[in-house]
Amino acid sequence: MSIDSPHASPTTSRPPTRITSVEDLRTHLQWAIELEHSTIPPYLCALYSLDATHNAEASEVVQSVVIEEMLHLALAANLLNAIGGEPVLDAPHLLPGYPRTLPHGDQSFQIELLPFGQRALESFLRIEQPSPPGAEPEGDRYETIGQFYEAIESGLRHLCEALGEGAVFSGKPERQITAAYPYGGSGRIVAVRDLASALQALTEIVEQGEGSAQSDVWDGDHQMFHVDRDEVAHYYRFEELKLGRRYQEGDTASSGPTGKAVDVAWDAVRPMLPNPRIADSQPGSTVRAAQQAFNASYCTLLSLLEQAFTGEPSMLGTATGAMFGLKAQAQALMELASGDGTTAGPTFEYVGPEDRA
Repeated sequence: MSIDSPHASPTTSRPPTRITSVEDLRTHLQWAIELEHSTIPPYLCALYSLDATHNAEASEVVQSVVIEEMLHLALAANLLNAIGGEPVLDAPHLLPGYPRTLPHGDQSFQIELLPFGQRALESFLRIEQPSPPGAEPEGDRYETIGQFYEAIESGLRHLCEALGEGAVFSGKPERQITAAYPYGGSGRIVAVRDLASALQALTEIVEQGEGSAQSDVWDGDHQMFHVDRDEVAHYYRFEELKLGRRYQEGDTASSGPTGKAVDVAWDAVRPMLPNPRIADSQPGSTVRAAQQAFNASYCTLLSLLEQAFTGEPSMLGTATGAMFGLKAQAQALMELASGDGTTAGPTFEYVGPEDRA
């Protein structure tokens, strides 16, 4: 399966996994929450490693993707809440350590914690890879995120037809994150209450990652930092950085980008040690203490998000503030030398509530 081709041939060795019960659908939507979350630490590492004064364009691209992944996380939680589920974010299995596979995805691919660069971009392209034309839905061991969400959509449609929408959408409306929340990125928050709104939420997630209708590089939104410009999907944004050129009107996935040059200063990046682990730093060292403090802060963020998604939507503002507060901690880590020409970095390992300062 090609990392940088959106037209890779689907594997036909296993049948698609069908979702046949509401409980099964709840399980898959919890997996969706875990999937969306699993991409955030790698994207944050790349973002924090960038020197924005010399890499403004790359910083804008990666930050826009991070913000939209947070939107996808909220949409997945809205979907789960709408069908009477209970979103879980503050749990050890959400931070098993990196490198790691996408939750319930293709086990041959691992995502890593890397500084911004060609290696990171190759990984991001693989994460966001569009589904091949005609690819089957895959509810488990999926090859592309789009195929996974196609399985969820198929399950939703099937259950609504078999049981009726009222039996499927039994959740509490007050748990929904609504458009009243001051979201600053591209795309929109969709409160999920029925099949139509559920399909809108799924479309928002898939099109921002893969492109409109899986056949167009554009996602139907305007850019976060340049609202007068149309926006390409995540896959194609990363491809623009890799190839050093923007997509313009008339370009397709096959043609590649033919627009203006993208200015990327590949050397203006903090040289973070790939895939750092606390176990690799010296006990009692400044690095270990800073990594532990970052992890405690990040797990506090997960706790705040879980509270926001399980009955206290107002906590989302507090969670957003906590997320922005992580930047200084991460960049301070990336100023600490590792002794081999690299610097330290955040490890994104789980810290239990009792150990969070």
